[in-house]
Amino acid sequence: MLPDLESLRCFEAAARHPSFRAAASSVALSPASFSERIRSLEEGLGARLFDRGPRHLRMTAAGERLLPHARKLLAEAWRCAEIASGSDPAFELMLGTRYELGLSWLVPALQPLSERRPQRSLDLYFGNTEHLLQALDSGRVDAVVGSMRLTRPGLRIALLHEETYRLVAAPEADLSVLLDTSKDLPLYRYWQDAQPDVHWDRLECLSTIGALRIRALAGAGFCVLPEYFIREDLARGRLVRLFDAPLRSDWFRLFWLEGHPRDAELAELGQELSELPLA
Repeated sequence: MLPDLESLRCFEAAARHPSFRAAASSVALSPASFSERIRSLEEGLGARLFDRGPRHLRMTAAGERLLPHARKLLAEAWRCAEIASGSDPAFELMLGTRYELGLSWLVPALQPLSERRPQRSLDLYFGNTEHLLQALDSGRVDAVVGSMRLTRPGLRIALLHEETYRLVAAPEADLSVLLDTSKDLPLYRYWQDAQPDVHWDRLECLSTIGALRIRALAGAGFCVLPEYFIREDLARGRLVRLFDAPLRSDWFRLFWLEGHPRDAELAELGQELSELPLA
């Protein structure tokens, strides 16, 4: 038997949620009806798709093989409905991003993006990298905007903007203190990878680049920050470049899961974001 689309929709929902109860709610079915859908799909395919226990729900190898194809089929089904109706229906996308990038770039971009596609509604979800990836895997967000480097399979990636960095401090800063977001020195590493190490006596850790900027402006130490984030500070002389040597750059990217029902719209959004300059 060929699997029906509604059963595949339930299967895809189960893949994104921690329990059948949560998945059933996402597709407006009772838990009993949802479980029956999955059972019938498994019987029709002759394969078990999930291992279910009192406190766990795990996809089997057969389910892992089926998932990307089910997502592609569902995406095509949505597209067929849109083509047949001859309309451009309204739809929503939830984008996950880090706090500073969201406030400095994506929030101001909402208005021009809305003017380009009035039928598209964009919402933002803020979190750190770990929370953003969990939200992407669970379906709470449709895509993530960030500079994290992800090499795992099953992702679509659109390059948006090159991200350049500068080693900076206030004009009268205490240059014996290095400021970074954690003891792993994720920002200072951009300098170390390109140039000889700079001497410092003490490390002060803050969790966000917004907090680093505030401390740097106060003269509390020196740090590596994204150039787009401090462009005005550099222009006004509130921060200065300590060295003019180039640092390793990175890229802002748009990530989403292969086979997403709105794959074409997300690819189009990636192109639009690449055309909007970083604020």
